[in-house]
Amino acid sequence: MKINKLLEIIKDRKIKMPEGSYVASLFELGEDRIIQKVGEEATEVVIAAKNKNKKRIISEVSDLIFHLLVLLVLSDITLSDIEKELESRNR
Repeated sequence: MKINKLLEIIKDRKIKMPEGSYVASLFELGEDRIIQKVGEEATEVVIAAKNKNKKRIISEVSDLIFHLLVLLVLSDITLSDIEKELESRNR
């Protein structure tokens, strides 16, 4: 799935808050839970990398990116904002 498509789904779930949606449940639980999930997933990426398990790294990085996107939506930060920041570092 393209990141932009996933981001649109996350935004939609935040607005509609459908019952049974994992994304909606994260928004219901709030900022602390979302931040906790980002931390957990980052730790799992580090462990997978340390173990040199390529399949696990791919899985855990996917989880981390997903939860980072949830955090971006929560924080009203766009991918464009991130791209601008990255561009400013390319000097």
